[in-house]
Amino acid sequence: MFILDNKILPLDTQFTVDGILYPPNWLRLASPEDRARIGITEVPDYPRPDDRFYWVTQNADFTWNAIPKDLDMLKKSWSSQFKQIAYTSLLQSDWMVVRKTEAGTEIPADWSSYREAVRTTCALAITDMEATTDIDAFIASVNAVQWPVSPDQQAMFPAPVTPEPIEPAPVDPAPTGPTG
Repeated sequence: MFILDNKILPLDTQFTVDGILYPPNWLRLASPEDRARIGITEVPDYPRPDDRFYWVTQNADFTWNAIPKDLDMLKKSWSSQFKQIAYTSLLQSDWMVVRKTEAGTEIPADWSSYREAVRTTCALAITDMEATTDIDAFIASVNAVQWPVSPDQQAMFPAPVTPEPIEPAPVDPAPTGPTG
C-alpha cells in the first residue's frame, strides 16, 4: 500500500500533491524513485484480522492490533448462528414432513438423508466448538464446518464428473526378423 502524509493512497484513484493532479494509474506506473520524489512511501499491506473473532484497530504504522473476543460469548453467538443455519436449511423441506403427518406421503429418501445430515452437522459443529479452549482452536472449528447441500441444489449444481482414464489401444509388437 502507498502512504502520503500518513494517509493511505488507494490504487487507481487520482490524487493531488502540491497542486499537481496525478491520474488514477500513476501509482501503478511510477517508479519507486518517482513516488519517493513526491513523498510517497510503500509499506506492506498487512492482512486485517477477522472481525468475527477479534476486536480490530489499525496502528499508526498501518499494522493491525487484534484482541480476541470473549470465547464464551463467541460460543453462544456461534451456537445460535449454527442453529439458525440448520433451521433455515430445514425450513425448505418442512412441508414434506407436514405432508407425511397429514397424508402419509413418504418423504423422499434423499430429503430424509439431507435433513438428518443438517441436524447432525449442527450438533457436531456445536459440540466441537464448545470443546475448544482458545481462540485459534475456536476459529479452526468454526471454519471447518461443511454444511450439506440440499437435493435441489445438487440437481442444479451437480458435482463435476471425473472421466475414466482411457486405456491406450494395444500396440502390435515390432515385427521381428528380416524386413525387406
